[in-house]
Amino acid sequence: MSALFAPLTIRELTFRNRIAVSPMCQYSSEDGFANDWHLVHLGSRAVGGAALVIMEASAVEARGRISPQDHGIWKDEHIPFLARIAAFLRQQGAAACIQLAHAGRKASTWRPWEGSGAVPPEAGGWQPVAPSPIAFQPDYPLPRTLTLAEIAGIGESFAAAARRALEAGFQVVELHFAHGYLMHEFLSPLSNRRTDEYGGPFENRIRFAIETAKAVRAVWPEHLPLFVRISASDWVEGGWDIDESVELSRRLCSLGVDLIDCSSGGLAPQQKIKLVPGYQVSFAERIRREAGIRTGAVGLITTPQQAEEIVSTGKADMVLLAREFLRDPYFPLHAAKALGDKVQPPIQYQRAF
Repeated sequence: MSALFAPLTIRELTFRNRIAVSPMCQYSSEDGFANDWHLVHLGSRAVGGAALVIMEASAVEARGRISPQDHGIWKDEHIPFLARIAAFLRQQGAAACIQLAHAGRKASTWRPWEGSGAVPPEAGGWQPVAPSPIAFQPDYPLPRTLTLAEIAGIGESFAAAARRALEAGFQVVELHFAHGYLMHEFLSPLSNRRTDEYGGPFENRIRFAIETAKAVRAVWPEHLPLFVRISASDWVEGGWDIDESVELSRRLCSLGVDLIDCSSGGLAPQQKIKLVPGYQVSFAERIRREAGIRTGAVGLITTPQQAEEIVSTGKADMVLLAREFLRDPYFPLHAAKALGDKVQPPIQYQRAF
């Protein structure tokens, strides 16, 4: 058996292989509700053999959506359809995960195929919130500074969303601390200019992330895994960097976080990223080695051989694929065949394999 198809057990959950579907926004919700598109989109990847299917960034409050069409989990009415999705993923042998998120200053923007920049109030937009009143870029909305009471309230919203995820039947929760969204905005000195206990030195900038992870771990069952996605680097001089990511990951591990999903960038328009295959794998490798926590590697991972090398050499415990899964929902089945492993499609599809 290849390393890529070796099972992985975290707490009391066993993943059938090391391939995960990275969370990908679909911008296809109304009032935060999931629908048939999400069921088919996510369900087809579970049918295709993924071990873990992560549902897209799901806003913990309405103003935390990226676009008015973003998915959400801020009210109990969202639970029933999510339960249908989670049940189908589990029935197909995949672990069901949902990513909990708040867009911060990158909220109230158009979905990609409708343009970019701020959505006006007459089109359903709103004023976003952030650690400091700094817009992401000139055409984005100017955020309002969060009060201390609001910061505490958002932390409670993350915990409430985790309770809803559990009720819906999800087995893993991932906290979205990456890509320039709210939690990342607190982490980076480029977006956090606060002078209170949530701004300034490293200890203060990580405070909200630590408090939120604690709050979610307190309500998330001990036997189920908790993941965190971070941007390991802002790719900007003077911004959040890999050294800080290692230390944050070490702290999160001590709080009961089980895996760091290692992405990067998204906070600053002036970022300089050299996009090459596996360009973020080194972040996962270093955090795994130095912070003593499991990691997931993501970013331009497109072939079975590349994914196998990442896992077999100990650079990461899982690989997360995004665009490759959009191109090929059955990537794990095809990868198993390419690596000489036993291919195990659903019984309904066996005639094709």
